[in-house]
Amino acid sequence: MGTPEAAILAVMPLHTISEVYGEDGLRGRLLGEVAELPGRERVLAALDLAAELHRDDSYGREPYLSHLLRVAIRIVSHYEVRDADPVIAGLLHDSVEDHAPELAALHGDSSTDARTAALAVLAERFGARVAEIVAAVTNSERDPADPADVAERHRRYRAHITASLDGSPWGRVVKLSDFTDNGVGILYATGPIMPRLARKYAPLTDVYRELVRRADTPLAEHVKEHILGQLDLADERFAAILADEPS
Repeated sequence: MGTPEAAILAVMPLHTISEVYGEDGLRGRLLGEVAELPGRERVLAALDLAAELHRDDSYGREPYLSHLLRVAIRIVSHYEVRDADPVIAGLLHDSVEDHAPELAALHGDSSTDARTAALAVLAERFGARVAEIVAAVTNSERDPADPADVAERHRRYRAHITASLDGSPWGRVVKLSDFTDNGVGILYATGPIMPRLARKYAPLTDVYRELVRRADTPLAEHVKEHILGQLDLADERFAAILADEPS
């Protein structure tokens, strides 16, 4: 099926674009959203880098880039952000977490650890602010000594998110878009991963409610209300998925 006109893409839900038109449709939607955005060329360069880094990655049934495109589109469209840096960070928000060695290789500096070098590459290419936002939303590296208990790992994950986003208002914006894609979009997951993700994500909605309500979270009040509604919808979906799960 061919990609529709930009006017149609502009009003379609993002996951519907993914299901019907795939990555090409999402690319078309992003291009339309950033057509008049200051820094558009930097956004397109970030898209190229994200596509290269995640070229072999998948996100459930789709290319991983589709997830990154939705995160970035949501920031500029649904959240009404007219600032290229958070949109760029949305496209690259998993780059350091998932592909630090590849990014570090672009830096050509073996004297520092891969994540530090990867963030240096982002700072060189897209500016220190983009690198700082990506750093704020990057999960800690898995410690071999982490407890086997799943509930304890989830508790530590929540604590990490709360701490890392406390001082990063724009990091919150990127993470809220990421969580919305994961949480509201959980019905697009397949097989046993769905209840596993629901158990991980369900305790996080109250964390994000608190973060989005903060006065320094740089979003309009009606956008914050929209996000709170999305968190309510995510809660409904988590509850439905876990309703028949053993306690």
